[in-house]
Amino acid sequence: MESLEAELDRARDLDVSALADAIEAIGFECTRCGACCKANEGSEGGDDDPHTATVFPDEVRSLQATTDYDWRDVARPMPYGLTDGDDGPEGETFEWALQTDACGDCTFYEEADGEGRCTVHEDRPLICETYPFSVALGGTSQPMGEAVDKAGMVRAHECEGLGRDISRSDAESLARALKERAVRELEEAIGVRDNYESVDTEGVVVHDSEGAKTPDGRPY
Repeated sequence: MESLEAELDRARDLDVSALADAIEAIGFECTRCGACCKANEGSEGGDDDPHTATVFPDEVRSLQATTDYDWRDVARPMPYGLTDGDDGPEGETFEWALQTDACGDCTFYEEADGEGRCTVHEDRPLICETYPFSVALGGTSQPMGEAVDKAGMVRAHECEGLGRDISRSDAESLARALKERAVRELEEAIGVRDNYESVDTEGVVVHDSEGAKTPDGRPY
């Protein structure tokens, strides 16, 4: 397995033009269906899984500045690794996820006239800007399950907008954001590893690249 540093070097060397070629080959146009912003439907008779999208600490602060929200209004501890204790969730987790509403949808998602929209579209996190694409590098996230299509280093994940024509300029814009996200994810992973320190608490600890934090974003 490649080290995170080696994968980061590969991410920094990604060719934007080649990524754009791959995106063009797959094709994509957002249909505003909102599926990537809403809770994932559970199996028949089961509960829906809340929307889960990773967000970097500085992206949380950027959204706070845009919306004048508290940290908890923007982000929540990634649920993976947490367990249900007597007084609520407890344990350690290593990422932040965008906050969700009572229905499990992204808190920044709304629907009007049959179409979905992001209320912070101009300031949305990189994972939202680049969905449904990812790059095949270790240490980077593969959103919403296995890839359903691929071209070169690019992987495409479930989305009804796949296979539609995309302009070269839009493909290049997506490719630049996709490269930036790959680099940022690996930098974050290295920061989490290097700044990890165990915290003795019965509550929830979120380890990000800035160190251990409480669920409301304060350092331990």
